[in-house]
Amino acid sequence: MAKLTLLLLLELLIFFTPSLSCPEYQKQALLNFKASLINSTSTTTTTTSSSEAQRVLLFESWNSSSDCCDWERVNCSSSLGSRTVTALYLHNLVDQLPWEHTVLTSNILTPLFHIRSLTHLEMSKNKIQGELPSDGFANLTELIYLDLGWNDFFGSIPSQLFQLRYLKYLDMGSNNFHDIPKEIGNMTESRHLEFLDLSENQLEGMFPQWLAEMEVVSIILSGNNLTGSLPPFLFNSINLNILSLSRNNFYGELPSNIGNATYLLNLMLNDNNFSGKIPDSISNLHFMILDLSNNKFSGNSLPDFSSNMLPQIIDLSSNDLSGEISTNFSILTRVLSLGKNKFSGIMSTNLNNMRILECLDIHDNKITGEIPDFICQISTLRILNLRNNSFQGTIHDCISNLTSLQILDLSSNHLVGKIPTKFGNFTGMIETSNESIGVVIPVMTTSFSFQGKINDLILNWKKSAQGLSWKNLMITSFLDLSMNQLSGEIPTTLGSLKALKVFNVSHNNLYGRIPASLGDLFNLESLDLSHNNLSSSIPKSLAKLQQLTILDVSNNKLAGRIPRGSQMDTMNDPKFYANNNGLCGMQIRVLCPEDFPLPKPPKVEVESKERWFSWEGVGIGYAVSFIITVGVLYLAKYFVPAKPSNYRGQQRRRRI
Repeated sequence: MAKLTLLLLLELLIFFTPSLSCPEYQKQALLNFKASLINSTSTTTTTTSSSEAQRVLLFESWNSSSDCCDWERVNCSSSLGSRTVTALYLHNLVDQLPWEHTVLTSNILTPLFHIRSLTHLEMSKNKIQGELPSDGFANLTELIYLDLGWNDFFGSIPSQLFQLRYLKYLDMGSNNFHDIPKEIGNMTESRHLEFLDLSENQLEGMFPQWLAEMEVVSIILSGNNLTGSLPPFLFNSINLNILSLSRNNFYGELPSNIGNATYLLNLMLNDNNFSGKIPDSISNLHFMILDLSNNKFSGNSLPDFSSNMLPQIIDLSSNDLSGEISTNFSILTRVLSLGKNKFSGIMSTNLNNMRILECLDIHDNKITGEIPDFICQISTLRILNLRNNSFQGTIHDCISNLTSLQILDLSSNHLVGKIPTKFGNFTGMIETSNESIGVVIPVMTTSFSFQGKINDLILNWKKSAQGLSWKNLMITSFLDLSMNQLSGEIPTTLGSLKALKVFNVSHNNLYGRIPASLGDLFNLESLDLSHNNLSSSIPKSLAKLQQLTILDVSNNKLAGRIPRGSQMDTMNDPKFYANNNGLCGMQIRVLCPEDFPLPKPPKVEVESKERWFSWEGVGIGYAVSFIITVGVLYLAKYFVPAKPSNYRGQQRRRRI
């Protein structure tokens, strides 16, 4: 009998379950939301057919004749006896609507506040404007997950949100909130909160004490105007996984008990005003990302990081750290950035064991001595930045063993000798890798995930220091050997580095011809050969470089015509060609010898006329000369008539 009853109940369940649907009031609330959204995209008097089609297609399944639990972007509970809406995935709506006519205000959320069964509401990336309605969220007492990030909300963060007792995930990042209500500290309901993202807002004030006491797993407050020092109590948390406070105005020394937060995996305090010594207890952390860059940390020694078996990224750049780099780093480190400090001495052999290192950046320090051979053994290196130190000696051929190198910057040192011809073997500069560099590490909390990244890499790109996003590194390749005392010729083998975007060997003592093989670098955007002793002409092959926007060959001994071509014709700044022997061409508005027009041959009539005038002049001149000659001779008595022989006797007779 019991079995028969159970079977009957099962049949009834199967029969009636398909007829279950979401409550009518919830369906109506969603239809009202749809109407508000569509009306917001029709602010103009005319609507194109394509825009109308976009709106219809977006909510095609949302109609009054169907169950709202079957609609797209809607999830319902599966409890017996009823079906209620529990999750709405309403993110990125504006990307599918005619944006030029889309103005969403915070009032668009009002219909959703009637769905009290909601546990998951995702409204990110919709550019919703206005203050966030506070009373409405108080109705959503079952809410666990709320994502309002990447909108244009402003004003205060509603304190009612922190009264939601089940709320675990709250993302309000990338808005314009300016205030965290102080009364939140008196509320004890949100003790389940695990993930809080209030980053990229305009928040002011000190680090909230109530937040330090809440045992939140992930705290992300980066990109605000917060100030003051960090409360030591924050690091007594046994749950803290992620702490991101970068790009604020925090100051003071780090609490000495920072090492008590032993489960802290991501610590990002970059771009603040922290000072003093980095606490030794930080070596107790088993972090994956440690970013303390762009602060005022000082001291001539660093904590020992060798015991950490998790580190992926260590960024201590742009501080006032000094002394030798004698610290032991974990052999599992993938990115080590120590640039823009005051480190001195020779390069430590402690780096020798870091065999999976992908990025080594120690630019702008005072490191001396030769580039050590052990660097040649780190075959995984993709970025080697030793710029602006005091390295001496030659560039060892073994550097060419680092075939994965995509960025090599040895500029502004005291290196001598020739550029190794084996540099043409850099596979990473021939064809860039499709593998992402180890700079974005997903870190899992108990329920949610977070992706962190370190600062952009600063490089001398196109005659200025520019930031290069880490996510773009896999499509970028640089070779900068400028500001040294390198000599010899530019190796023709460098023409094989077809992935190069920037090639700079300026301010050296290089001589000889510019290799024609550089015309094979079809991805090249900037080529700087200035301030050398290069001679002969600029090779015509450079005219093939369609991506080239900067060509600087000034202060050499070049001569001849500057090549013509689509890109070459646009690079017409005379200063990039100045101080050479004899360059000419349209780019510098100097005619080449072969461009001067040939003299026109004289006409025949003019020639005969000129010939007649010349003979006529000869005749006239002869006659005038004859008359003058006769006159002169006459006056000199050469032409006086001879007197007769009896002339004197005749004279006597006349006297008598």
